[in-house]
Amino acid sequence: MGVAENFRAFRDKYLIPTDTVGSISYRYKRITKQLNKDFWNTDSETAHSLYVGSYGRDTAAKGVSDLDVSFTLPNSLYHTYNAYANNGQSALLQAVRQSIMRTYSTTSVGGDGQVCVIKFDDGITFEILPVFVNSANTFNFADSNGGGSWRTCDPRSEMQAFLARNREANGNLKAIARMARVWKQHSNVQISGMLIDTLAFNFISAWEYKDKSYLYHDFLVRDFMHYMATRDVNQEYWLAPGSGSRVYRTGNFQRPAATAYQNALKAIQNETDNQFWARTQAWQAIFGSAYPS
Repeated sequence: MGVAENFRAFRDKYLIPTDTVGSISYRYKRITKQLNKDFWNTDSETAHSLYVGSYGRDTAAKGVSDLDVSFTLPNSLYHTYNAYANNGQSALLQAVRQSIMRTYSTTSVGGDGQVCVIKFDDGITFEILPVFVNSANTFNFADSNGGGSWRTCDPRSEMQAFLARNREANGNLKAIARMARVWKQHSNVQISGMLIDTLAFNFISAWEYKDKSYLYHDFLVRDFMHYMATRDVNQEYWLAPGSGSRVYRTGNFQRPAATAYQNALKAIQNETDNQFWARTQAWQAIFGSAYPS
């Protein structure tokens, strides 16, 4: 197979399987329905809930284990819990946790300072972030750490910015974000999904082949790995697209990106030289067995 056929086959292997998507949707709707029943007095399976994080940006890949979901609460509850003398934020999270447990009573449902965490037996974890819409049309959310406080986030602007740039880039933004997640998992790279997406967002705007398709995905991998490898090792954070929130580094991703860049160069040269076994070996050094033989 040629470059385009190989990367199409690779895409089939890194996309989230349909049965996993169905399971995620089923759980999302059950959680949403219970929260709506308790906090909005409705039976809707979709109202007030929003996929956020990598699943919301549509950059998650096969093997995704963490699902981030925001759930908007009535603003009257913000005033109720804000009036608590001590850590109303913790009390709010506990109320949401109790609601979820009415549906998933035998599943582990815990708290993590800002979210309610639901751990399922198949390794999938839902993290529910209760939010309030504020006057700026962004979200306020509870942080129960350090005695309790309110913080803000704007995932909707992040998703809108990401979607718009992906359209400008002929789908290549989502493609490289997903492929980078396969690389991260295979090479155990210390980088968050949000930082991958932020760097990919910044990179793709100036990439000279952004209007191309699968035939250029070998160059896409090569050039993005080079871009990541050449980021300032002293830079502590980058600004998220849309929201401008700080996205912090969690480790050195530049060194493994430099190694991946060298392997991409080898793969492309092997393709040119018709050394197809060596080409596959070089790509699998980056992506593991997810890249087709």
